Amino acid sequence: MTKKISLHDFQSYLAARLAGTGDQSAAGLLGIQAGSDYWLLDLADSGEIIPLTASLTTVPLTRPWFAGIANIRGNLYSAVDFSAFLGKEVTPQNASSRLLLIGTRHGSNAALLVNRMIGLRNVEALNAETPDPTAPAWAHESYSDNEGRRWKKLKVRELLADEAFMDIGV
Repeated sequence: MTKKISLHDFQSYLAARLAGTGDQSAAGLLGIQAGSDYWLLDLADSGEIIPLTASLTTVPLTRPWFAGIANIRGNLYSAVDFSAFLGKEVTPQNASSRLLLIGTRHGSNAALLVNRMIGLRNVEALNAETPDPTAPAWAHESYSDNEGRRWKKLKVRELLADEAFMDIGV
């Protein structure tokens, strides 16, 4: 009988292998695109990545950025359109759109609807920028890459604790 491992353990293993070392610290960031913004998440906080399916059901009397409820293998997840939550354009629901299950590790069935997954990023290949004091607690850190892109680092635990993120009712 083969040993079963969790998706999180598998992602950690993959990140370590891609980094070429025994630890995942070098390539432990997942890059996503939400609207025109680029975001980084710790791989440990990223959770599972689900292609957008027709199972996303809208919920009446919720904020415009609340994309709906998704049934993922019998579990309900609240899905937030991350770009719209940030006050930007609505994420198109197409073949490249993804649901990123971010709350499972923190005891919440929350998901972010994003434009696309970009892949693993090595923090050593990025240049740290001055923290933005006006940004919310979950988005203070930012980086730039050698292509001139600006990446914001999403702190999942702080986002899940943000009252504005949790208040979906109108």
